[in-house]
Amino acid sequence: MAVLFHSKLKLYLILIAGILIQCSENKEILLPPSDSDNGGLILPEGFEAVVVVDSIGSSRHLAVNDNGDIYVKMRRAHEDGENIALRDLDNDGKADIIERFGVYNPREYYSNGMRIYNGYLYFSTSDKVMRQKLTPGKLIPEGKAEVILTDDYRNSKYGYSHIAKPITFDQEGHMYIPFGSPGDICQPDEFDRMPGAKGMDPCPELEWHGGIWQFDANKPGQLQKDGRRYATGIRSIVGMDWNHADNTLYALQHGRDNMNRNWPDIYSPWQSAMLPSEEFLKVEEGTDAGWPYYYYDQMLGKKLLNPEYGGDGVKEGNGADFAQPIIGFPGHWAPNDLHFYQGDQFPERYKNGAFIAFHGSTIRAPFSQSGYFIAFVPFKNGVAGEWEVFADGFTQVESIINTDDAGYRPMGIAMGPDGSLYLSESEKGKIWRVMYKGDKKNFGSHQLAKMEERKKMPHIKTPDETKDNLTPARVEAGAILYNKYCGACHMANGKGDGSRFPPIAGSDWVKGDQKRLIDVVLGGLKGPIEINGKPYDGVMPPVDYLEDEQIAQILTYVRKEFGDNSPPVNSYYVKVGRYYLKKENRDKKQEEETE
Repeated sequence: MAVLFHSKLKLYLILIAGILIQCSENKEILLPPSDSDNGGLILPEGFEAVVVVDSIGSSRHLAVNDNGDIYVKMRRAHEDGENIALRDLDNDGKADIIERFGVYNPREYYSNGMRIYNGYLYFSTSDKVMRQKLTPGKLIPEGKAEVILTDDYRNSKYGYSHIAKPITFDQEGHMYIPFGSPGDICQPDEFDRMPGAKGMDPCPELEWHGGIWQFDANKPGQLQKDGRRYATGIRSIVGMDWNHADNTLYALQHGRDNMNRNWPDIYSPWQSAMLPSEEFLKVEEGTDAGWPYYYYDQMLGKKLLNPEYGGDGVKEGNGADFAQPIIGFPGHWAPNDLHFYQGDQFPERYKNGAFIAFHGSTIRAPFSQSGYFIAFVPFKNGVAGEWEVFADGFTQVESIINTDDAGYRPMGIAMGPDGSLYLSESEKGKIWRVMYKGDKKNFGSHQLAKMEERKKMPHIKTPDETKDNLTPARVEAGAILYNKYCGACHMANGKGDGSRFPPIAGSDWVKGDQKRLIDVVLGGLKGPIEINGKPYDGVMPPVDYLEDEQIAQILTYVRKEFGDNSPPVNSYYVKVGRYYLKKENRDKKQEEETE
């Protein structure tokens, strides 16, 4: 009997060991079930996704703890804290606990950074980097948040922009923080950005902006002067990561804007939509990527001189002397996070490769807005390969005329302890967990073929300069709106009534800077004014009750029909104009109340 018992026990232990080995080799047994539609995502064959949480608000970067707890940086301040913690209690992939924590400061916005480092949760607002101690087993960090770094350039005479503070760490206790340029191209007055204006040379902003600074990761109370400038000539960074495979920092630069708007004789609307490149940079100490003097043209494969510094779209100048990107992505895709994959769950080709979250463009008109997907860049022996579409389906529509058309905009990337990839988006606050449940040994080109086809989608492909130009459709829509809201005064031919209502046909108000035209439509206009040599003294009421795209369509039609075929108007600039008009009126009201 004893021999029989021991034989059965041995057989039982062998079976248990076999099951454990199978579990360790087949991650599907350990992973939660996926959503039937993968949460709306389109992924390579073998990958599946589950929606962890939905509609928590505009989410930015995120981090995942060793026990699977998820921490999300929210864009806006909240009275209960600007961070959100998520916990899955039953391993179904869905968040069962959702709790807010952190500080409340209604003046903070554009929050981005979220990282876990040495047992601390690091997170940033627009002017601070803070950390809190993580206690094993507890979801919410305990103790008061320490301020590690305060950005004291808020009072910079050069302005206040590109203030996102993503965070990453090296292997020697250093923290890296970018300080973006206050504007577009280092001009004396960045908020005007007048067409044809020259850039400052040398650029004084580079002393404290347009680069990456290195700090002590564990020292509280630091200011920017306490760090050291690690790299320069990089306009704006939202996505960066330390690659532990080659012990090097990598970053993604947001390129400058307004090439056609400010230099229409040099850059066509198509060139302005495609340029300049969003640069994927390998950043070593002392790197200079050339901003504001140079930009990268991914179609020519070289750095060219910016027109503000004498460039003409062809001149190279000393562009070859500056750091070149390892990949030049098309313009305005807005790379907002970068993650080098270190897990073992995915097929081997993903190990040490880079995932990039493209948030999507806002100013590509008259072409479809572009980006809005997760890309993957394979690395082999430290060398980057050709980029791929890894996750798509965020837009929920094929062609995006305006940014608001996109259902979701990818934002953050983080890896879980089991190698799952977590993705956040900024429109509604949806978070996905992406898992691999296929055959890792046979993963290859066949499984990637479907994703290669995604490069032909309107929101990813290089648009045809003629066939994909959306101006005719917007002009047609604008003509209908113009005759409905404007034609009664300015007449169908744009020539006015000759007495009370001024002409707009051939007027400098129509052909000139679109900012002035937008301001007139949103804010109205009171005389006296002079148009085409004739005085007028009337009142034009604001037309701010129309939507941004409706106003953009009207002005696109007006500039096309009555403004010597002037460039179209993008709804993004209407939105910006509306924001500054409201701010101006609010500030004026506050001044009147204090007098």
